[in-house]
Amino acid sequence: MISYVTLGVNNLTSAKAFYGELLAELGGKNLLDMGRIAFFGKSMAQPMLAVCEPFNQQAANPGNGNMVSFQPGSKEKVDALYHKAIALGASCDGAPGQRIAGKFYGAYIKDADGNKLCFCHFG
Repeated sequence: MISYVTLGVNNLTSAKAFYGELLAELGGKNLLDMGRIAFFGKSMAQPMLAVCEPFNQQAANPGNGNMVSFQPGSKEKVDALYHKAIALGASCDGAPGQRIAGKFYGAYIKDADGNKLCFCHFG
């Protein structure tokens, strides 16, 4: 259903390094690099995350309420991704923990451009 999600960034080189290392933990890799935009995922036939310099050449700004969520498969993997993101320079926007009456475990970070990511596990 979802083809790809795009996050605007101000330093594409830094963003490609950050997301390349982070998403490798989920089996993702840089599938397509077109200069001002790079696509990460497992294959071009599955949902991807793209990072790009905005087409209008204005500064990238995160949207209020926008977030991309990744489901790595376990609480332990949520913790591992959160800690890896922090080690790669992300900031904490909600430490790992149980939420929503024990049915949702999540952790939240913001990348260097302020884009919000969630790592979560249901159940």
